[in-house]
Amino acid sequence: MQRIAMLGSGFIGRFYAESIHGQRGRDRVVAIYARREESAKKFADDYGCTFWSTDMEEVIAHPDVTMICVALPNNLHEAAVMLCVKHKKAVVSTKPLGRNGAEALRMMQAIEGAGIFGGYLEDLCYTPKFLKSKQMVDNGALGRILWAKSRETHPGPHSNWFWDKEQAGGGCILDLGCHCIEIARNFIGKDIKPVEVMCWAATQVKPIEAEDHAIALVKYENGAIGQFEVSWTFRGGMDLRDEVMGTEGTIWMNNFLRTGFEVFTTGKGGDYVAEKAESNTGWLFPVGDEVNELGYNHMFTDMFRSVEEGTEPSETFYDGYVVNAIIDAAYKSAKTKLWEPVDLPVWRGQEGLSPVSTLIEYDADYYLIKEEVTHDGRHKVILKDKKTNEIIERDL
Repeated sequence: MQRIAMLGSGFIGRFYAESIHGQRGRDRVVAIYARREESAKKFADDYGCTFWSTDMEEVIAHPDVTMICVALPNNLHEAAVMLCVKHKKAVVSTKPLGRNGAEALRMMQAIEGAGIFGGYLEDLCYTPKFLKSKQMVDNGALGRILWAKSRETHPGPHSNWFWDKEQAGGGCILDLGCHCIEIARNFIGKDIKPVEVMCWAATQVKPIEAEDHAIALVKYENGAIGQFEVSWTFRGGMDLRDEVMGTEGTIWMNNFLRTGFEVFTTGKGGDYVAEKAESNTGWLFPVGDEVNELGYNHMFTDMFRSVEEGTEPSETFYDGYVVNAIIDAAYKSAKTKLWEPVDLPVWRGQEGLSPVSTLIEYDADYYLIKEEVTHDGRHKVILKDKKTNEIIERDL
């Protein structure tokens, strides 16, 4: 059983508590830290916490607490993690790990140096559809992965601090791109090094200093490409979609907005529909089990099992650090309009890879480009001559 101290009583802290109390049953949030007394008391009442405080260290150090869950604004993550290190408490932290790669690296090195458990709460890498897709990719159903694209867009986050560039560290790239980057890393291979990023970003709608819309390409050492599309300007709810393309197949996933559950209502009888839903009237797109569909249940099960068994979870502080490093390159590219290298002073994957050859041998003289059956019933191949580079087609 894990006895958890939740740091942060806001939107994400409540989502986490719903999952923790609902999944395995025996794990409990027993303590809550919030910056405002009324918020701490309300959270404690709602979730049955036996202890609350507006003093973060007092909550972390509480003797009944076995694990700390960081659900705080981005600028407070590092201070919270360092207190966990001081008091030797296992810690799991919401995404992004840091506001930048340097913060994330310091946190990773601190928990590893202290020998304490650190888990990165990247929930979208635990959704049921993602887990099934990842299993298929790992089993070779798509062949060699060439391209992984992830999209997260919605009308913007819930709390004021997200919109403050200093507190948050950035805009939608940091808030949403962290999900998309880690999704692509999982499909391409976490041991494949991200080498450079090309990013466009702009502030198109919101009166803020940070970006509210961005698109980027992440190039990996083996030639694969990751792509993310993120926005705080999208209207119509929260759109979570992923695409993976390999030499032997393709996966399309729609995780949230259009999942086959559609309802029409005049609005009578309820207010809340789903996270980031913009209306409670007309045609609506609810989610059957929101906490589960967003990956929280599988995520916490992985974290708790890992800390109890002394193993690493699927998502670690190291993963959070790599994601932050990629985001740093994205922000630099958005300014320079150039491909920018990913700075990874600590890298634990493969080194020195080259793009894999795509040439398929047809026979001693030709490479195969394509084989097909045409509408008129012919079976043909398109070939490339190895010596002359001539492209020919041949009926079989």
